[in-house]
Amino acid sequence: MNKRILIVDDDVDIIEPLSLLLERKGYTIASITKGKEIYERVKNFKPDLILLDILMSGSDGRVICKRLKKDQLTKKITIIMMSAHPGADKDSERAGADDFIAKPFEVEDLFTILQKYS
Repeated sequence: MNKRILIVDDDVDIIEPLSLLLERKGYTIASITKGKEIYERVKNFKPDLILLDILMSGSDGRVICKRLKKDQLTKKITIIMMSAHPGADKDSERAGADDFIAKPFEVEDLFTILQKYS
């Protein structure tokens, strides 16, 4: 079965190439650009893993991560947070994320992290 990955980022310039790369590797991809849509999307798409930007316009990925990790229905979903901001790795850890990748990242580094959760 293909792993299902939900990409949550307000930058379509990141979502589009990332979606193509992951689809070529055999993942089933969905994406959203607004954090407030995540709960409905998670319920419908049922991702195995979420790539979640920490800072999005109008949404805080840390708050989203904490909420997903507290919910019985979503707490087992792997969440990998992404950010270009210094210290964001500690923020993602405090939010309960399973892993973190700094932007901009090398595609191979992302695949290495994804392999840990496959």
